[in-house]
Amino acid sequence: MTDGNHEQGQDSGQGGAGDGQERLPGRQRRRFPGISSRAYEHPADRSALVALRKLSGFDTVFKALSGLLPERSLRLLFLSDSVRVSDEQFAHLNSMLRDACYILDLEKVPAMYVTQDPKPNAMCIGLDEPIIVVTTGLVELLDEEEMRAVVGHEVGHALSGHSVYRTILLFLTSLALKVAWIPLGNIAIMAIITALREWFRKSELSADRAGLLVGQDLQASMRGLMKIAGGNHLHEMNVDAFLKQAEEYEAGGDLRDSVLKIMNVLPRSHPFTTVRAAELKKWSESRDYQRIMDGHYPRRSEDKDTSVTDSFKESASHYADTVRTSKDPLMKLVGDLAGGAGDLGTKLRDKFGGGNGSAPGSGSGSGGDGA
Repeated sequence: MTDGNHEQGQDSGQGGAGDGQERLPGRQRRRFPGISSRAYEHPADRSALVALRKLSGFDTVFKALSGLLPERSLRLLFLSDSVRVSDEQFAHLNSMLRDACYILDLEKVPAMYVTQDPKPNAMCIGLDEPIIVVTTGLVELLDEEEMRAVVGHEVGHALSGHSVYRTILLFLTSLALKVAWIPLGNIAIMAIITALREWFRKSELSADRAGLLVGQDLQASMRGLMKIAGGNHLHEMNVDAFLKQAEEYEAGGDLRDSVLKIMNVLPRSHPFTTVRAAELKKWSESRDYQRIMDGHYPRRSEDKDTSVTDSFKESASHYADTVRTSKDPLMKLVGDLAGGAGDLGTKLRDKFGGGNGSAPGSGSGSGGDGA
C-alpha cells in the first residue's frame, strides 16, 4: 500500500460530505495535523522514546545491529499466507486505515493484513516500514466503531515508532525458546525480554489513547476492550461493572496479592484488559485529552527541541503521583515508607500477615495465617 492517498482520507475524515461509499459515522471527527506522538504517549513510554530519539545516529546503529531480524521473511509470510487489505479486499478496513492515518497525519499508510487466527489480536511490526496485522478473530468480534479504535491503536504504534521494538521482542521471544537449553544465554535473553515487555506494556496504554483520538468514541473503545476480555456477549456485560473490576484488582488483598499481580503480568506483552479500560477512561477525562481535542498539542516539528530532562521529570512526577494515589497495598507501603511513616519491619509483617496495624509484637504469636 502506498502513500499519496490523503485525498480519500480527507473526504472520509470529515464524515459529512462524501460520495456515499465511505463507511463512517454521520458525524464530524477532529483531525490533528502534524501531531507528535508525544501528545498521547504514556509518560514512561514517552521518556524512553524521547531519550532514544535524542541519541545521534541511534536508529542507524540500531537497525544495523538488527540486521539478523527476519523482517523480509515476515513480510513474505504475510504476503503469501494472509489477505492484504485494499480497495478490493476488506475494503471497510482499508477505509478505516486510511482515515486513521489522515486523522493522525501519518503520511505513509502502512500495509495491513488479515490473518486466519481465531484468537482476537492485532500488532504493528517492522523495522524500515511498519505493517499492521489483525486476526480474523478480532475482525469477527468487533463492530465497526470498535474496530476503528483498534486500527487507530495500531496506527498510533506506527507513528510512535513502536514497531521496531515490537519486532525485536517477537524475535527475542522466539530466540529464547531455541536457546533455552543454554542456561546463561537464556538468562541474558530473558532479562532483555522482560525489560522490553515492561516498556511495551506502557506503549499499549499510549496506543489505546491513539485509538481514542482516531475513533473519538470512548464507549466504542470500552466495548472493544470488554469484548476482548469476555467475548461477543455485550448484552451480558456492563461498562461500569467492568471498570469496578479494575478498582477491585488494584485495591484488593494484601502484599502477597501485590506480588502475585507482578508475577502474573511479567510474562505478558499487554496490560490486563480491565486496567487498560480504567487507564483510558481516566485519560479521556483529563485536561491533557481535552487540550488535544481543542487543537492544542505538541507537533512533530518540535520533537527535535524536546528536552530529555523535562521528559524524565514528567515521568518521575507521574510515578510519584501513581504511588501517592494508588490503592494497591504494595504501592501504599512504598508511599508510606517514602514519607518516613512507621517502622519497616512492623509494616511488612502487618501487610503480609493481613494484620490490622496493631502494636509491634501483638500479633506475631497469635492469630497469624501460617504464612
